[in-house]
Amino acid sequence: MTKLREQLERIKESAKTRIPPAARAVMEKATEELRVSGIADRSLRVGQLAPEFSLPDAEGKNVSSAEKLKGGPLVVSFYRGKW
Repeated sequence: MTKLREQLERIKESAKTRIPPAARAVMEKATEELRVSGIADRSLRVGQLAPEFSLPDAEGKNVSSAEKLKGGPLVVSFYRGKW
């Protein structure tokens, strides 16, 4: 089975030919701006627990992380919402 890091590297390499240069430049600029902002220094590290939170789901219903964790492990996915 291929390791995740190897899969991500292949995706990254294929993006160089799939994504138009102008779009790639915008993405790379935004990534660099995030890098220099220091946001990674304020992010959770592997093994740290996320604080409890409540957010609206796709239907606008409020969802609590504490409630969801009662049913087992919780995966939180963020997406841009519009591609």
